[in-house]
Amino acid sequence: MTGRERCGKSRRYCMLKRHRELKSCCMLMLMTAVFCAAMNRQAEAADPFEQRRLAMVKEYLEKEGITNQRVLQSMRQTKRHMFVPSSSWPLAYYDQALSIGHNQTISPPFIVAYMTQLLDPQPTDKVLEIGTGSGYQSAVLSPLVKDVFTIEIVEALGKRARATLKRLGYKNVHTRIGDGFKGWPEEAPFDKIIVTCSPEKVPHPLIEQLKEGGRMIIPLGERYQQVFYLFRKKAGKLEFEKLEPTLFVPMTGQSERLRQVKPDPAHPHLVNGSFEEDENNDGLFDGWHYQRRVTRIKGDAPDGDYYILFENDQPGRTSHMAQGFAIDGTKVKRIRVGLDVKLSEWKRGPHGERPGFLIFYYDAKRRPLTSQRIGHWETSEKWRHLDTIVAVPVNAREAIVQIGLNNAAGKVAIDDVSLKAVNP
Repeated sequence: MTGRERCGKSRRYCMLKRHRELKSCCMLMLMTAVFCAAMNRQAEAADPFEQRRLAMVKEYLEKEGITNQRVLQSMRQTKRHMFVPSSSWPLAYYDQALSIGHNQTISPPFIVAYMTQLLDPQPTDKVLEIGTGSGYQSAVLSPLVKDVFTIEIVEALGKRARATLKRLGYKNVHTRIGDGFKGWPEEAPFDKIIVTCSPEKVPHPLIEQLKEGGRMIIPLGERYQQVFYLFRKKAGKLEFEKLEPTLFVPMTGQSERLRQVKPDPAHPHLVNGSFEEDENNDGLFDGWHYQRRVTRIKGDAPDGDYYILFENDQPGRTSHMAQGFAIDGTKVKRIRVGLDVKLSEWKRGPHGERPGFLIFYYDAKRRPLTSQRIGHWETSEKWRHLDTIVAVPVNAREAIVQIGLNNAAGKVAIDDVSLKAVNP
């Protein structure tokens, strides 16, 4: 073989080798890409709501005043959709209460984070929760404390929550089915107590079971007029701080039997509709809960000394407030709603939302029925009075009024809100 032949053969061999190496490299890159795509799909399948959950924490918690980083991280990690019916999964990461059956609801994420932050959970804490519900609040507390002892009076809910918590691996959450009014005496004392249903007054057994120096966060009051209280136990007695208005399902069992003031569903009404009452003088006017981007203004009020002003410059951000009331659709066929409105320029929300007065009706099991919009709000530099009569669904047993910008952007002033039954 000549030198030229040997050189040619060598070149062909090198080219063939280089081709094989290039082909092998391409195959490896292709396999890597396929593997990464498969892993991404698997990760997405394992937690398809992660991005929604992160957005929930950013928009509804951080921007609304939740600052405890441990609480925020737990809210990022806790899969809220696993604690509600699958039919509610699309709504799981919005800041709203959702029905979980048996006349009960899961609290909005902000409320869960707000109560948890006020509790100031520590890694060594032993916490008692009254009202397990879905188990979501227990799950949020689990990585923040040593142990959570949680009690649910509704047996079906308690069993379901226990199974969910076990399936998701929450080993330091201990469940019991029973009346939370009595607490869990054999496990007392507790460093912290959190009550996620509303009694009229603090159950005495819970006072006894709270450790000296411990904290308790609890919504107290009438059925639709409740306020958060933060208690601290000093020298065997409770010192309290009155916080913002709220709305929870009632504590049932012995607590409900002892309730002295009960709503009259035959005479629905709203309280503090002229916004004159602010008992704490903290800018959170009484009777209305979930107050977002609203200010009480003195002067130029159609009724009394004050009116309220909603302001929001970002469509999609929450800017409204709400109040619940009892109503029996078999006894109240129609209601008259009145209010004064002054609406400045505004823009619709991302889903077409607009400023307004909304009524949401619920049946005896707190399942949503329908909603109504009261009046057509138009831009105006002067106050306009709206007065409307609407029909009540016959199976309605309670309702929630929501007023404000409702995720739209702009400014709207409101005063003299009233609601009453219309006699046949």
